[in-house]
Amino acid sequence: MNAVATFVTDSEYETTALGERVAARLTGGTVVAFFGGLGMGKTAFVRGMARILSPDAAVSSPTFALVNDYGGNPPLVHFDMYRVCGWEDLDTTGFFEYLDAGAVLAVEWSENIEAALPADAVRVTFERESDTRRNITIEGVEL
Repeated sequence: MNAVATFVTDSEYETTALGERVAARLTGGTVVAFFGGLGMGKTAFVRGMARILSPDAAVSSPTFALVNDYGGNPPLVHFDMYRVCGWEDLDTTGFFEYLDAGAVLAVEWSENIEAALPADAVRVTFERESDTRRNITIEGVEL
């Protein structure tokens, strides 16, 4: 049975804290797949993950770099798949190599690589309720 829970956050701080809570339950080789539009809080959530997995990391959206490796043990690797349009594009990001190396992968715009996501990926879906309030549904990790 796959754990599913929905949380409401009312600020970037609360979204970051939820990311910390999830990160504390992760092991190397886990893919955390984010779903939701622009400005939903995905990077804030990853910032919280980094506080647990790679405390010295300066987290930023990997929009132009496509991938940010924050190090840590296990390493936290942050992907932006917004511009990824196919298997060849995905392969050039190093996605599979990082996964094989036992990193925790935080993948924004997972909608674009749905077919490549492992069956056991943790799925995090963001829905906007207001300018600051988000409903965040997390599937695949017990919190």
